Amino acid sequence: MSVAPDPALVAGLDAWRSLPARQQPHWPDADAVAVATGELSTLPPLVFAGEADVLTARLAAAGRGEAFLLQGGDCAETFAEATADNIRNKIKTILQMAVVLTYGASLPVIKMGRMAGQYAKPRSSDDETREGVTLPAYRGDAINGHPFTPEARIPDPQRLLAAYHRSSATLNLIRAFTTGGFADLRRVHEWNRGFLDNKAYSRYEETAAQIDRAIRFMAACGADFDALRTVEFFSSHEALLLDYERALTRIDSRTGTAYDCSAHFLWIGERTRQLDGAHVDFLSRVRNPIGVKLGPTTSPDDALALMDRLNPADIPGRLTFITRMGAGRIRDALPALVEKVHASGRPVTWVCDPMHGNTITSASGYKTRRLEDVLDEVRGFFEVHHAAGTVPGGLHIELTGDDVTEVLGGSEEIDDAGLARRYETLVDPRLNHQQSLEMAFQVAEMIRGA
Repeated sequence: MSVAPDPALVAGLDAWRSLPARQQPHWPDADAVAVATGELSTLPPLVFAGEADVLTARLAAAGRGEAFLLQGGDCAETFAEATADNIRNKIKTILQMAVVLTYGASLPVIKMGRMAGQYAKPRSSDDETREGVTLPAYRGDAINGHPFTPEARIPDPQRLLAAYHRSSATLNLIRAFTTGGFADLRRVHEWNRGFLDNKAYSRYEETAAQIDRAIRFMAACGADFDALRTVEFFSSHEALLLDYERALTRIDSRTGTAYDCSAHFLWIGERTRQLDGAHVDFLSRVRNPIGVKLGPTTSPDDALALMDRLNPADIPGRLTFITRMGAGRIRDALPALVEKVHASGRPVTWVCDPMHGNTITSASGYKTRRLEDVLDEVRGFFEVHHAAGTVPGGLHIELTGDDVTEVLGGSEEIDDAGLARRYETLVDPRLNHQQSLEMAFQVAEMIRGA
């Protein structure tokens, strides 16, 4: 039986429009925005309410230490890279990392892509100047184009529709890969095909061989392996563009409550988490599991106030705090947050984003990160939670399934000169496939020791 939507709930979904909304594009034509979002509001949901509820339960388990979240994907997706090969390689990378974590730490891994909607990014400035020419900053393919021309940089609301259709196609392919046999655990060796031989992949093959032996043993014992054929795979992105998120919000006929059906999991960024701001207000009104990025300036009272706004009913799995402190600050900045939240007795799932606090500019001018800094922040995250008696619930990383050279270090020893070989990101640097596997092996050891 369907439940009629509460008119007050529907009206409340637009309350954000009267609040300060940071990091929104300056659309030149309000009527064109209304046309685009009006069409979006009539299109089918990209995800379903029941799937979001399943993820809430999974994240609650991660908050209790009964599972671990692995969330990964591009800093900013682009329309041009939404190809079958790129999507498959990202899925393969996340599946391989999840196998390493599951086998190494004996813990279920929640697999979540930073995919199928990560088409917008906050920027430090509204404008960009090159050689005396000033144009609007590139804010992601959902808003404008990357080429530095007046035509490309004008925000175009038709791009919101393009983002929807790319996200729909990506989700269709993800579902095909994860439910059609590609993700079958008995194919762990096949996920490595097409990648270059090196130290990280050799170690992965050793793990795959051990899994094979375990599966053959269980098969000899008469085990039923239907459950190995498919995996749950959830989608996520930063809920930055409120016009887009609102247009894809639907009222669930089962419960009469609102879900943002653009993704299973949405997060609020460090730049948009103001308590009196539009982003916090809007996400407080949808039932999806949600996250908030917390940087090193976050106070314990800030964290408690966000819990009051975003999870007043204290639903386990509803709220995830994604910390992004930087390797040099996490051991000093995180303990007070963790301790005060833990003392409140209220549920939250703690996840580490070791990427955004460790961005540097190389001597040759590339925006990059050092893998050793990324791993050190993860180590600090585990150390703080171990000392506080709390649970390190997951990892949020920017990665690609390709052999790019955007992050320094790793067993292939990418140096400053090496960045130029395959530096392809339009925004932030990502771990390549090999570095992602290296991280998975080290994090598995951290989980075992936590």
